[in-house]
Amino acid sequence: MKKRKSQIQRKTKETSINIELTVDGQGKSKINYPIPFLGHMFTLFSKHGLFDLKLAAKGDIEIDMHHLIEDTGLTLGEAFKKALGPKKKIERYGHAVVPMDESLAEVKTAVDISGRPHFTFKAKFPKELIYAQLGKERVKLFLDAEMLREFFEAFVYKAGVTLHVDLKRGKNTHHKIEAIFKAFGVALRRACEINPRKKGVPSTKGTL
Repeated sequence: MKKRKSQIQRKTKETSINIELTVDGQGKSKINYPIPFLGHMFTLFSKHGLFDLKLAAKGDIEIDMHHLIEDTGLTLGEAFKKALGPKKKIERYGHAVVPMDESLAEVKTAVDISGRPHFTFKAKFPKELIYAQLGKERVKLFLDAEMLREFFEAFVYKAGVTLHVDLKRGKNTHHKIEAIFKAFGVALRRACEINPRKKGVPSTKGTL
């Protein structure tokens, strides 16, 4: 089977993002991201989704994280849409429930590669202090649930998928966010998988 791949470059006055994606990968990643914590999340997404992912990004984080995080979601969503192509024989649906250590951050993530963007996000946690690299300086930033919402909403819009993220419980903010990205990777992998028993596009409409 030919591997489903894509390469997307997005360059604006605010950000510069380059993504190379192999959907049918082995979970290998090469991440160059100015916010190490989020870089780690993308590595986890790649590992547990079995997606090969190269991501290099720069952005105006001296203003805030919004532009970079949103544009990363847009670029990654576009990469998946291009790589999946006509979506023939895909499972279409995927879900995952992922615990994370002592907090049992039970994340219910459901994906429908439907062609219809829709996003539901039920997750609350205190702001998490993280660090970013701004030139030669290491600066403090705060990541909150609304900023993650921006990433996933942008992904959903560009990829044309339905995504539900439901964080049920947990203690540690880092673990909650990590569980979300792991569950997202697992659910998306399952939705992208090829089912040889299927014929054509998985919809009675004949198109997605």
